[in-house]
Amino acid sequence: MGRSRPGGGLSYPTKLQKKLIAPVGTVIILDIFAKTSSHGHFSVMQFSTPVSVKEPSQRIGLGEKILVLGSCFADSVGERMVRSGLHALVNPFGTLYNPVSISNSVSRLQCGIPFREEECVRMGAGADLVCSFSHHTSFARASEEEFLLNANRALEEASAFYRECSLVIITLGTAWCFWREGEVVSNCLKRNASEFQRKLLSPEHVRIVLDRMTEGISEGGKRRVIFTVSPVRHLADTAHGNQISKSTLLLGVDSVMAKNPSSVEYFPSYEIMMDELRDYRFYDADMVHPSDVAVEYIWERFRETYFTPSDIEKMKEAERAWKRSRHRPMH
Repeated sequence: MGRSRPGGGLSYPTKLQKKLIAPVGTVIILDIFAKTSSHGHFSVMQFSTPVSVKEPSQRIGLGEKILVLGSCFADSVGERMVRSGLHALVNPFGTLYNPVSISNSVSRLQCGIPFREEECVRMGAGADLVCSFSHHTSFARASEEEFLLNANRALEEASAFYRECSLVIITLGTAWCFWREGEVVSNCLKRNASEFQRKLLSPEHVRIVLDRMTEGISEGGKRRVIFTVSPVRHLADTAHGNQISKSTLLLGVDSVMAKNPSSVEYFPSYEIMMDELRDYRFYDADMVHPSDVAVEYIWERFRETYFTPSDIEKMKEAERAWKRSRHRPMH
C-alpha cells in the first residue's frame, strides 16, 4: 500500500489512494492511524474496500470508434473520453436511463429510419417546445420542423458512426420505466403524470431486452459491449426501490455476460462508488450524483483497466491540450 521513500521512511500513498484520504486533517489521520511494519517503516492504513476489476479480454485502442449510451454518468465519462482524444460519440439521443429506451435507441441506429411528424410531441408545463418520447429534452426545439431537422441530422451522423464502431459502452441507470399507451418512453417531457404508468421491469424482462440488444450490437463478433451500472442514486424511487432497481440491472447484465463471455464485459462503476468511495464527501451537493472527484476516480480506474500505459500517457497529453485550448487569458 503506497510508495516507500528511497532508503526507508514514511510510505506515501499513490495518486489514486490520496483521493480516498480525507481532504481535511490528512496529517492528523497519518499521525494517528499510521502503523509500523516489522522493518520500521510507516504505511498508510487502508480506509476503503478495494474493488477488483476483471482483466479485460481486449484492450481499447486509441483509434477505435466508441459509442457511449445511457445515463448522466455515461455523459460524464463520455465527456472525459472525448477530452482524452478518443473517437467517442456520446448519447446521440440525449441521456437515457432504462434498458428498454437504450435498446430502442440502438434499434433506431441500426435501421436509421428518420423521425416523422407523428413522433413529434408538444412538451407540457408551459414549455411550448417540441420533442419526442425517444429523446431527452435537450433535443427540444421551438417547432416540429426544427426538431425533426436536428433529430434526423443527429440520427444520420450517429447511424453512420455506429456502423463503423467496434465498441459500445452502455451505462444502465434504472429498471424503473414510464409507460404510455403500452410503450416505454425515454422521457415524460413534463407532460401530465396521468398519461403515464410507472413500473419496475422484472429481472427476466431486463435479461430479454439486454440479450436481444447485445446480440444485435455484436453482429457475430463485429462489436464488443461493455456494460456498467450508474452509481447515481435514484432516491425518488426510495432507498429500497433504488437498491431493487440496481440489483435488477445487475442480474440482467450478469446473465448476458454468462451467455456472451467473449463479447460482453462489465465494469464495476456502481461497486467502486458503493465500496471504495463509501463516504458522502464523494457525492455532489444533492447527495445523489457522484462528485467530480468520484467521477474522475472511476474514470481513472476504467482507463487503467482498458488502456495500455503508453496509450494512457497519450490520453493525458490530449487532455492537457484540450484544457489549454479552453484557457482564456484574463488580460
